[in-house]
Amino acid sequence: MRSLMSKIVKIVLRALAVILIGFVSAVIGLIAGAIIGGNLAAIYELISGYEFVFNGRVGYEATGQIGFILGALIGLVGSGAYLFGRRTQK
Repeated sequence: MRSLMSKIVKIVLRALAVILIGFVSAVIGLIAGAIIGGNLAAIYELISGYEFVFNGRVGYEATGQIGFILGALIGLVGSGAYLFGRRTQK
């Protein structure tokens, strides 16, 4: 019985770790998207004459949202694969 409970606790802790890593990587993606993407959006506007718009936002706010989404996806998928992937013993 104790073994089953310890396995359940490990799974719950891994799931919480995946959520935490996903949130942290989303915040990092938001900051990187706003900084890097904002500069790219400004260059795009200079070259094309059109503003970069996503989800009703313009410029660095739009690229920050895209960075947030991509950061969350990368963090969740990466940490989920790492923490819940099959372990092969050599």
